[in-house]
Amino acid sequence: LIFTWTTLLWRERRQQLKMRNFCTLFDSNYLPRALVMYHSLEETGEDFTLYVVCFDDLALEVLNKLKLANLVAIPLGDFESEELLAVKPERTATEYCWTCTPHVIRYVLDTYNLVQVTYLDADLCFYDKPSILLAEFEHSGASVLITEHRYTPHYDQSATSGIYCVQFMTFNADERGLKVLQWWQDRCTEWCHARFEDGKFGDQKYLDDWPERFEGIHVLQYLGGGVAPWNVQQYRLNQGADKLYVNEFPLVFYHFHAYKYYPDGRHDFAPLYYLNSEVVNLLYRTYGLALLKIYEEIHRVAPDFNHGWAKRDTSWKARARYFKRMLNGVANEYRIV
Repeated sequence: LIFTWTTLLWRERRQQLKMRNFCTLFDSNYLPRALVMYHSLEETGEDFTLYVVCFDDLALEVLNKLKLANLVAIPLGDFESEELLAVKPERTATEYCWTCTPHVIRYVLDTYNLVQVTYLDADLCFYDKPSILLAEFEHSGASVLITEHRYTPHYDQSATSGIYCVQFMTFNADERGLKVLQWWQDRCTEWCHARFEDGKFGDQKYLDDWPERFEGIHVLQYLGGGVAPWNVQQYRLNQGADKLYVNEFPLVFYHFHAYKYYPDGRHDFAPLYYLNSEVVNLLYRTYGLALLKIYEEIHRVAPDFNHGWAKRDTSWKARARYFKRMLNGVANEYRIV
């Protein structure tokens, strides 16, 4: 009987790990980016479920109408605890999302009885199966996976923004993983603001000492995971026969941090970061087109949906800042259509 029960548990665990579980959170302003991410995951051929905590009713309504096969939409009211609601008035919308990140991970693990879940920022885009990264993590025998910023030296913000990026993080629901997650939940509930203060910044600086503070932490080594505007200058991006490569590694995901798009057809790819022509043409232009196409999908179920567009600042100060960006070679604003 014990052997049979153990065998069944092991088979269930193997099945769960075969089906990759991801979670994220966003509101209607980030819905188009999140749908690009969702479809990019589908296109890799990964077998997955994406659990989404919807931070407003419109995002929930649209997702429910779209009826995406591999997505579970969770109402904010089902997720929010008394503990979170107590600190919500003290935080901006962004700060509250950061506060909630570890709580979303724990909620999904507990509610859906998962053995493992990976948190994804909603502005990622996948170009190959994330199982490539998760295989490295599982081979390490660790319980938590974190990813470094890997800043290009010129853009190094480790001191204020953190060594590691809250963008792709995996937690196992074992003793070590849950210990780390509970500690992070507690810290973010206590303090989580969009400013550098006493060695803290948002939910992110808390990760700096995890490899020393906790057992079972693995830092991702695979170069094709965690490519972003703050580090892409270090790498050679090229198109292979069937996939994109970063140096010799297949690109798994790119983080389209701070991407803005305007109703006039112009897109601001990455404020303050240098992007070469290969990066612009192979990554950013295709991402911009994918974003615009997503609106066609959304409008089939919500014809009046018009969220996600940035508002153009036309003040003289904004024009002066953009002129300075042009002088520094980091303007990065292009017309997509």
